[in-house]
Amino acid sequence: MRQVFAPWRIEWVRRDEERPDDGCVFCAFAEDDADRENLVVARSERAFVLLNNYPYNPGHAMVIPDAHTGEYGDLDDEQLLDHARLKRRTFDALETALEPDGFNAGLNLGDGAGGSIDDHLHTHVVPRWEGDTNFMPVIGDTSVIVEALEDTYDRVREAFADQDGTAVPEDGGAVVVE
Repeated sequence: MRQVFAPWRIEWVRRDEERPDDGCVFCAFAEDDADRENLVVARSERAFVLLNNYPYNPGHAMVIPDAHTGEYGDLDDEQLLDHARLKRRTFDALETALEPDGFNAGLNLGDGAGGSIDDHLHTHVVPRWEGDTNFMPVIGDTSVIVEALEDTYDRVREAFADQDGTAVPEDGGAVVVE
């Protein structure tokens, strides 16, 4: 058995005890105002940006429409445009915060696509650096994340806050993208 010591993960584990699963987690995040706790870094009128709690790389984000659907074709034009604009701002914020060499971005649509949440569509945006795949995932079946989620959250939120057309709530919540 391979073990990786990650004591910061206990907060996420305990979170499930405090909030039993009673529906779609993305819908719950869309309605909840505990943005930092939920890792929501930015919100627009019809979508939000969430840092992945099981990231492939630091800054692994998801851009999620508020509308609950697993079908891309169900989004109306306003939802599609808002989602696309927020993706663009997410690329900009991650570029500013983390200076990656590139990105992987995409949707897992349908049961066969391999996503763990298939009934609420979301676009993954994964920052990539040259050489970010090393021997650990190849021979050790282990992924090494080099930064704590809280630190990444702060850097990405600040990058969103520095963008034009945003409002920064005083309570430390997600940056509002206009």
